[in-house]
Amino acid sequence: MRRFSLRLTRPLTLAACLGLLPAALPQAQAADKIKIGFLSTLSGPGAALGVDIRDGFMLAIKLAGNKMGNLPVEVVMADDQQKADVGLQAATKLMQSDKVDLMTGMVFSNVLLPVVPQVLPSMVYISPNTGPAEFAGAKCNPNFFVSSWQNEDIPAAMGKYVSERGFKNVYLLGANYAGGRESITGFKRLYKGKIAAEIYTPLGQLDYASEIAAIAAAKPDALFVFLPGGMGINFIKQFAGSGLSGSVQLMLPGFSADEDTLKPTGNTLLGTFNSSHWAHDLPNEANKKFVAEFEKAYGRLPSLYAAQGYDTALMIDSAVTKVKGRIEDKDALRKALKAMDFASVRGPVKLNRNNYPIQDYYLRVVHRDAKGRITNRTMGKILEKHPDAFVAECKM
Repeated sequence: MRRFSLRLTRPLTLAACLGLLPAALPQAQAADKIKIGFLSTLSGPGAALGVDIRDGFMLAIKLAGNKMGNLPVEVVMADDQQKADVGLQAATKLMQSDKVDLMTGMVFSNVLLPVVPQVLPSMVYISPNTGPAEFAGAKCNPNFFVSSWQNEDIPAAMGKYVSERGFKNVYLLGANYAGGRESITGFKRLYKGKIAAEIYTPLGQLDYASEIAAIAAAKPDALFVFLPGGMGINFIKQFAGSGLSGSVQLMLPGFSADEDTLKPTGNTLLGTFNSSHWAHDLPNEANKKFVAEFEKAYGRLPSLYAAQGYDTALMIDSAVTKVKGRIEDKDALRKALKAMDFASVRGPVKLNRNNYPIQDYYLRVVHRDAKGRITNRTMGKILEKHPDAFVAECKM
């Protein structure tokens, strides 16, 4: 990328030369392209999530003529393999060797939390997925933006719905990493009943025989689970095979009942309720275009992860447009990103002062649509214009 030089916007007048008038301030030239580092989980058990974010992100760029704010785009891809050490090495290369202008893409909190502190001193990072509490509150940072949600929010919406349904004894099962623990905490934040048990399993675990036996022994009336990627797929299959689904109502965050999970689990989740900030049947025009173009490009329905990747690209495009290509003016770029001046597939959304979204959260149910596909249908709104629980701690 051509580096910026300083120039005067107009010749100095005689008065300015004599010190009678101030000279015009120098301005940076617009860049000739934008270079984005896309670091994500593209292999391993969580790869489906990263692939969907990538596909949504790249679709938005393609539909914009491979430009952002009229600048040609170069996306440098890197795979963190869902490992923090690999992510750190890849991020260092993106910044130092590839010299990207900004970064995005990470899926999991266990990768993002050690990587982002190395990124933020020098550039903007936009999270298209995980939104950890650490950067939502006291450690909020002007270079850290979240286009998706705070980790607690989607589970919190399900906690509210479970309470409203009258379930009074819920068993909680989550993956033992930052995102998993925050998801369970989020459910508890708006759930008003009794907790039968709160169990965490290692990230990457695929056999849940002992956990299912413990659930059966506890005899809860409902079960809330957050197990991402292949973990959730395996658990759902094993839970259905155990016969417990007849006596224990399974309730899920949208992550665990989305397109990446529905296809491999078949009929298993039909009738299951889940919460999300997005669904492919939301009736706004931006969403209709996104869903149609995604199906055309990839031959499948988009997941919420793909929607987040798409919106992240639109967010960057709108910001680059606002700064007229002057992406090295970091103050202007941050202000433009904060504006969220684009038509989101979610409908109305804005950023709070901690750079996390304020948005609506919906109830969805898994059903078979008119084309015979097992997918989600929106049932209604659970939370409206919902801010995260940590913004009061942010001093920005």
